[in-house]
Amino acid sequence: MIDLRSDTVTQPTPEMRRAMSHAEVGDDVLGEDPTVMKLERQVAEMLGKEAALFVPSGTMGNQLGVRVHCRPGDEFLCESQCHVYHYEQAAYAQLFGIATQPVETLHGLPTIEQIAPRVRGSDFHHARTKLLCLENTHNRHGGVVLDYDRMVEVCTWAADTGLARHLDGARLWNACAASGRTPADWVQHFDTVSVCFSKGLGAPVGSALAGPQQLVDEARRVRKALGGGTRQMGILAAGALHALEHHFPKLGEDHDKAEALRAAIDKAPHLKVERPDAQLTNLVFFHVASEWGTAAEFASQAREQGVAMFALDPTRVRAVVHRDLTMDDIRQAGEILQQIAEAQPVA
Repeated sequence: MIDLRSDTVTQPTPEMRRAMSHAEVGDDVLGEDPTVMKLERQVAEMLGKEAALFVPSGTMGNQLGVRVHCRPGDEFLCESQCHVYHYEQAAYAQLFGIATQPVETLHGLPTIEQIAPRVRGSDFHHARTKLLCLENTHNRHGGVVLDYDRMVEVCTWAADTGLARHLDGARLWNACAASGRTPADWVQHFDTVSVCFSKGLGAPVGSALAGPQQLVDEARRVRKALGGGTRQMGILAAGALHALEHHFPKLGEDHDKAEALRAAIDKAPHLKVERPDAQLTNLVFFHVASEWGTAAEFASQAREQGVAMFALDPTRVRAVVHRDLTMDDIRQAGEILQQIAEAQPVA
């Protein structure tokens, strides 16, 4: 099976497994795990922040990011297709009593004109708007890299308005590989940022929240309340460290493979690649024409022939390229998708 469902399906390499099995560990709840502390220092340095906190998942990292800026009765602004709003089960509401205002955009980054009228707080009838949350790269907008200058403009306006800024940077590493900008350059305009080690970097588990020491200390306290206090966590932190040191520099290879897959899909009848004009990364989105059938039917036929992908809605399919796939795998997948598209339409 050529698994294009997600970049979370990767297996730890033998070298990563060795690093994990030989990790020096201690009790992280007591602040005594040297490998966790090393990872947190390295992540904070890479992101240009005072401190970082290792957490089990990207969802926890994002929810801690929302929580340290907002209290019950507050709200935050986010893009309507972002991960925090779309894939995290409204945990900010379930767990913390925090509301959100989603803003619909064309390409994943709201404009000042869109968000300015939504900031509330002086009228006691309304929730108090405290935070702007962005995502880079943006998953449901095709793995697109946010426009840097527009992002800076929006963040500067938000700061001047008194809004905190949190970045869901689960695939920030891909934005860096695609743009040539450093992680610290991308996140300097945000108060907090969450990054993931188990997506493109290929670690088996783990994310981190970074920001000012005071906010990270508060996040550590909330993490404990959520059951995120762990003991000999250095075994997992070692995998993340290995991924940062050895896999991060090679992310561009995934982007090259994704571009090859886009080119193959672009040649197929009844299929249309999404956002060919944008700066894209390792995610490939395409639409299935109605005269062929539905996205679900196309994905089902692809899986029967050895290519696994997700259909996101009636016309849209997502394929994700990752480090466990070779260029030969991508060529084979492209040929299979072309053959399915050329076959007699099911509709």
